[in-house]
Amino acid sequence: MRRKPALAVSAVTVALALGLSACGGTSTAPQSSGEPGGQPAAQDKADAALTGVFNPSTKKGGTIKMANSGDWDSLDPADTYYGYSWNFIRLYGRALTMFPGKPGAEGAKPVPDLAAELGKPSEDFKTWTYTLRDGLKYEDGTPITSKDVAYGVARSYDRETFPNGPTYLNELLNWPKDYKGPYKSKGADFSSAIETPDDKTVVFHLKQPFSGFDYLTQMSVTMPVPEAKDTGTKYQEHVLSSGPYKFEKNEIGKGFSLVRNDQWDPATDPNRPALPDRYEVSTNVNADDIDNRLISGDLHVAVEGTGVQPAALSKILPDPAMKARTDNPTLQRLWYTSISPTVKPLDNKDCRIAIQYAADKTGYVAAYGGTTGGEIATSLLPPGIPGYQKIDLYPSPEGKGDLTKAKEHLAKCGQPNGFETNISYRAERDKEKKTAEALKESLARVGINVTLKPYPLKDYFSLYAGKPSFVVKEKLGLAINGWGSDWPDGYGFLQQMTDSRVIREGGGSSNVSVRIPDVDKMFDQALQEADTAKREQLYAAIDKRVMEESVILPGIVAKSLLIRGKGLTNVMVNDGQQMYDYVAMGVQ
Repeated sequence: MRRKPALAVSAVTVALALGLSACGGTSTAPQSSGEPGGQPAAQDKADAALTGVFNPSTKKGGTIKMANSGDWDSLDPADTYYGYSWNFIRLYGRALTMFPGKPGAEGAKPVPDLAAELGKPSEDFKTWTYTLRDGLKYEDGTPITSKDVAYGVARSYDRETFPNGPTYLNELLNWPKDYKGPYKSKGADFSSAIETPDDKTVVFHLKQPFSGFDYLTQMSVTMPVPEAKDTGTKYQEHVLSSGPYKFEKNEIGKGFSLVRNDQWDPATDPNRPALPDRYEVSTNVNADDIDNRLISGDLHVAVEGTGVQPAALSKILPDPAMKARTDNPTLQRLWYTSISPTVKPLDNKDCRIAIQYAADKTGYVAAYGGTTGGEIATSLLPPGIPGYQKIDLYPSPEGKGDLTKAKEHLAKCGQPNGFETNISYRAERDKEKKTAEALKESLARVGINVTLKPYPLKDYFSLYAGKPSFVVKEKLGLAINGWGSDWPDGYGFLQQMTDSRVIREGGGSSNVSVRIPDVDKMFDQALQEADTAKREQLYAAIDKRVMEESVILPGIVAKSLLIRGKGLTNVMVNDGQQMYDYVAMGVQ
């Protein structure tokens, strides 16, 4: 995830003729069977949602109340890339495949969703065919067709209109030359990339083999959009539901509510229990207020899923009853700072290396709440992601920095007295503000003076830190960032954050600082490499190469302290979502 969290699981095969696999990172026990309605609440216990399903039940009804500290990046399936959004969107949208609401490793294995079966590949893994289930309908009762799926993918190709969202299908499918999406290339034939020979069949044509394609089709860009109902950038104001819930109201910037979709047929959907009657989501709510409401029982879920703020820890950790309502998973997610080589004097590698040595990473840990928030990282890949190797090119005692080394590299880059630059962060995220403040303090020790620049979460990547021209104009030498795997292997973790070909000049880039041709070539090699060990060596080499160029300052391998809202049922943190799974959840 740039924005999507993911747990450690074993490698997804992305090379020709290899099978798919995923095994657990955070261990969760098999799901207990729940008694239908009226079951007493389970006994609170810390980390209960990590080791099993907390308070299992099949009871339907009730309202789940959620809040988010910022605005949604977008409710449009073509234009969203935050982990919480991918988690939540499964309530109103159905993709070809999905990560199901199941505990442990099962929650990170694609299962058929709109499709009746997982994709059927050609022998060379360059063609993938999906057949839709019978009886699929939108909220207005009209049938869902293969053409709607193809159109949904095609509109996501237009990155000027939809700057957020992943680019995998943009890059892998065999799109016609000069194709720009259905708005700018209206009526253009794109059957070289996607064919729909009938209303139930979708055929994808790839430029190169990719045997993990079912992991790509669980992304929201394969959710169907009927062309006749498409309103472009306004579509997010009312997405036509293909899932068990539909929008009752949507006030951009304030929040929205979902109610049951009476056209959804549970017989077509074995993956969604659809227990609550209603969801109420408030956005742009102060993060500390969210924590206080969770503690008091006035709120069920902090939808962002990144854990409580440091201010709440003093209320939670000393109180046994409160601590028993928490889960503290170790995530395969990296909180880090991008170092932009397009901003002077950071175009000089020695100036970038000076930042590596000057940074006191204990401030990073403190900003995220101490040991409940994460552990110091020295490279990109978290332990457990295939390809991980211990890499520490810029060592310092206890991660507090090596000021002598920092000054040596400042002298080498012609800035012996330091320099000035700016650091961006998401304004609504207090942890990111505290991180920026801690970096400002530690870098000042060697004369690197940093000015803090907060920007709104909703457009942080599309208009600000992820827009190359804005980065140069505003001299954003540093940008607070975070990333988790889109699916569980080295390619799914690294590619969107370090492949220069994903950088979009118009904004929305996940990668905001890495432009290394060697890295791009190694990703291409990894896709063609059938040997698992060699492929994982390439991921380790990519990690090391990025660190050699010092265009990313690793901060911490993340943990999060989550609070279970009072009355919730079927609460689990699984390998697919890395936060509470919203599809599985119910309320008493």
